[in-house]
Amino acid sequence: MSECCEPAGTITVRDATAADMAQVQGIYRHYVRHGLATFEEDPPSVDDMAGRRAQVIALGLPYLVAELDGVVAGFCYATAYRPRRAYRYTVEDSVYLAQDRRGRGLGRALLGAVIARCEAGPWRQMIAIIGDSGNAGSIALHRRLGFETVGTLRSVGFKLGRWVDTVVMQRALGPGATTPPTPAGGA
Repeated sequence: MSECCEPAGTITVRDATAADMAQVQGIYRHYVRHGLATFEEDPPSVDDMAGRRAQVIALGLPYLVAELDGVVAGFCYATAYRPRRAYRYTVEDSVYLAQDRRGRGLGRALLGAVIARCEAGPWRQMIAIIGDSGNAGSIALHRRLGFETVGTLRSVGFKLGRWVDTVVMQRALGPGATTPPTPAGGA
């Protein structure tokens, strides 16, 4: 995902609704079928995507869409990093943009809003698992928003006829690990 500094058109970032899920599914379907950003190989249905959105919202986490001139052109959300209780203050982000809408500031607007929402909650770390170590656009986007590369998992996925790496990036949310979490934060 390539991002630039100047948006083209009017960007609106807002909470995703059930009515957005067909457009969200269409954006994601492209990556499932043709890309390495996700290791999913069969496109989920609109109902599956709606169920995933509901799970994110049930955790109190953000699931956002970006509209460019009134059309859903990308989506981003945070979800639990891992199910075990000790990970409860760590989230993982996902961001996908319509292929013909990249390079317009959507990724930065979406991910920036998800980070801000998560910082307002009890979460202290955000992880990005980026499919394909050659995904320079996504790596650059995350780096611009404060993520650091913490490692590369080599050849952990096999998709589109080849082995694929994942890049692991991380950023602190709010005070990060400088103070203990508050008991209200999921203790």
